[in-house]
Amino acid sequence: MQNRKIPLIIGIAGGSGSGKTTVASEILNRVGPEKIAYLPHDAYYKDLSGLPPAQKAEVNFDHPNSLDTELLIQHVIQLREGNLIELPVYDFSIHSRTEKTIPITPHRVIVVEGILIFAEPGLRPLFDLKIFVDTDSDLRFIRRLQRDISERGRTPESVIKQYLKTVRPMHLEFVEPSKRYADVIIPEGGFNTAALDMVTARIETLL
Repeated sequence: MQNRKIPLIIGIAGGSGSGKTTVASEILNRVGPEKIAYLPHDAYYKDLSGLPPAQKAEVNFDHPNSLDTELLIQHVIQLREGNLIELPVYDFSIHSRTEKTIPITPHRVIVVEGILIFAEPGLRPLFDLKIFVDTDSDLRFIRRLQRDISERGRTPESVIKQYLKTVRPMHLEFVEPSKRYADVIIPEGGFNTAALDMVTARIETLL
């Protein structure tokens, strides 16, 4: 398997604030960032720059329809075939895709991370290894609250309102049921050293 020509494709899913990004970062550090192409599903939100503010406010960003998953699927296939892609850059403060893109070159490992990736029938078959990060809902909410205030310029009131209106219902409808597709479930996210050791060993074996 050392001369594997087809890259290993890993999906990392879990609820908002579960620690998916921490797990992905740990995998990058352990396996080696020079071996990994990293694609966050968050980069593929549909561009809403043409919508008036009132309509933007009504968009459910936790529903699969808010994401351009077809483009993500296309990009994963292009990387798998050895082609460079241009990763979109999304500005969450204005809910719009920017004109900038990030060139991503093919690597031995492709990591795709996002809350809804296992809920997408067209995306699931592309993964060689599916990891679900499972964290208690209260911890996930606290992490999301802290992140959205510090990184995305939201107010506490708006974060709470969005959580109750869309985040929690969509988690129960799409994210939690998608756990059944996982090959590995990691409780406590990036703090679960034993699980990360096992996953890293599995990746190295597959490589």
